[in-house]
Amino acid sequence: MIDRRTALAGVAAMFGSALFAPIARAAGLAQPVPPINQGPPSVAVFTAPQRALMTALSERVLPTTDTPGAIAAGVPTFIEKMLADWAEPGDRAPIVAGLDAIEARSQRDYRTSAAKATPAQQDALLTLAMNDQMPGGKTFFEAFRQLVITGYYTSEIGMTQEREYLPVPGEYNGAFPYSQVNKVYSS
Repeated sequence: MIDRRTALAGVAAMFGSALFAPIARAAGLAQPVPPINQGPPSVAVFTAPQRALMTALSERVLPTTDTPGAIAAGVPTFIEKMLADWAEPGDRAPIVAGLDAIEARSQRDYRTSAAKATPAQQDALLTLAMNDQMPGGKTFFEAFRQLVITGYYTSEIGMTQEREYLPVPGEYNGAFPYSQVNKVYSS
């Protein structure tokens, strides 16, 4: 059975040197490396409106399709846990500021809370952040995207439903038809 820290180290390789610091700490790639506390976040990082927005946006990054999305995989809880227990105050700032900037832009453009905006409006807001067309947008988007992807692919849903976990892969077959490949294997 694979543990979350091992999975974190594997996912961390995807982001290379641009890895968000709390993810690096949790994966054991940076100091300090305390044991992973499996419980809830030690402190509340977000206000209730920020948490609702973070939850809605995480589902826009990895929505439910033929497999469960970010919310079902527990990504919002993972994000708050990472920011509460693995981030330094400076690491949290771009996430909180980015959520506030997205909320302000939603109020200005759509006259509604970003958490209650339509999926298309939320996508437009994330696109503005990604393209650095709001204060702190790109910094927020890169860190947030990494948190969502890491949370998803280190969750049980991400490892077993989106991907297929094989601790010891089967035999080698160099002529295996690609059309018969169902899922990407994680180890």
